[in-house]
Amino acid sequence: MAIGLLATITVLEGKNAAFEQAFLNLADAVRANEPGNAFYALHKSASDPQVYVVMEQYESPEALELHRKSDHFREANKQLGALVAAAPVVEILEAVTR
Repeated sequence: MAIGLLATITVLEGKNAAFEQAFLNLADAVRANEPGNAFYALHKSASDPQVYVVMEQYESPEALELHRKSDHFREANKQLGALVAAAPVVEILEAVTR
């Protein structure tokens, strides 16, 4: 069963460029090292420049768990943690597919 994840992240004022660069580096690592990841994309709010939404999809809950335990994810979180205003709001979704 495919699984999706939406994470809403509020970034500290003045930290947008650093956040975007760190996140895009993480996205490259996810795509290169996680065959169970279908997509991993960052989106910036049109109404609030400090708010970003990450859209992710994995082939299974196990693939999501491997992502969370990966070295590249844990290292990126150390860097990203210093750039955000609060913990992300995360929603796990079940994919509806044929």
